Amino acid sequence: MRLIILLFFISLVSACSTNYPNQDITGQNFPSISGQTLEKNTVNIPEDFNDDVTLLLVGYAQNAQFDIDRWLIGLDMTNTNVAAYELPTIQGMFPKMFSTVINNGMRAGIPKPLWKGVITVYEDGETVQALTGNERPNSARVILLDNKGDILYFYDGGFSVDALNNLRSHLVDKAISH
Repeated sequence: MRLIILLFFISLVSACSTNYPNQDITGQNFPSISGQTLEKNTVNIPEDFNDDVTLLLVGYAQNAQFDIDRWLIGLDMTNTNVAAYELPTIQGMFPKMFSTVINNGMRAGIPKPLWKGVITVYEDGETVQALTGNERPNSARVILLDNKGDILYFYDGGFSVDALNNLRSHLVDKAISH
């Protein structure tokens, strides 16, 4: 009986998601989407971001958290000054139905002072996944936006020191141009 329930659950989840090929989105404009912080505040992205640049660390699967954490540690260890947000981004009807359970699970594992920096995206999850692609879902999508929503930097190959340094060079270039 458990096997039947498990197979039903797996088929339900897989039926509610679409696969999109990964693509480089540098130079494109980030679509207008909305999400909710773990503090339960609605955020319109990119409209509500007021900094010159904003970094989005987008995750499509729970295991992407490992990659996102490596990015956050790398940014911290290199004293990189950038407004950064984690965006757990899930598509499909099934996750939307259980968004409260999913969000409560994240709240249980994330210290409360960090909740404002975690914005869950359910309604517009498919829009984001179609934009970046969702192959290799365990790798974070690293997206650097300017204050107009233009994508200055994009990377989806998993954390590496070279990728971090490349991101940092984009931040230095942006600071010099102002």
